[in-house]
Amino acid sequence: MPGHSTPSQTVGPFFSIGMDKLNRANIAEGSSGERMHIHGRILDGDGQPVPDAVLEIWQADAEGRYHHPEHSGTTDATPFFGFGRVPTGESGCFSFSTIKPGPVPGPDGKPNAPHLEISIFMRGLLQRLITRLYFPDEPLNAADAVLLAVPESRRATLIARKAQPQENSLEWDVCLQGKDETVFFDC
Repeated sequence: MPGHSTPSQTVGPFFSIGMDKLNRANIAEGSSGERMHIHGRILDGDGQPVPDAVLEIWQADAEGRYHHPEHSGTTDATPFFGFGRVPTGESGCFSFSTIKPGPVPGPDGKPNAPHLEISIFMRGLLQRLITRLYFPDEPLNAADAVLLAVPESRRATLIARKAQPQENSLEWDVCLQGKDETVFFDC
């Protein structure tokens, strides 16, 4: 019907076409720094796994520098790219390996606590969800401007938990809605 608006389109059943070749679960291959293995699940508002989501991860290197022209001069023999893309499986699980990033300067010049920038894409979302993953027992968490802007009762949704028994293994679940909803940011 001419002159009538049509409903918005969603990312329908062909979400993964063209994205699989961009998957990269070893984010810091060949880079120096403390190795970390991170795993978890993406859950919907009913606590059910989301089997077809993608986490996109951006991070600084161990010295707090991003792969960006203003942070050039990396000392690693292999340049650190700091990017990964990881799909969830049938049970909503994801897993990736990286290094713990160093603190990066915040807008006020004070260091941000080490963190990963995470974007979540999935069927039915027209815009990505943006969040952060922080590291447990990190002293800089107590002064991080972004964490301090989040109500104290919700900060735990941004901080990974130590997983057993593997050393340097962390667990971090993403809840899309509900009582334990992960904090998402408008950017």
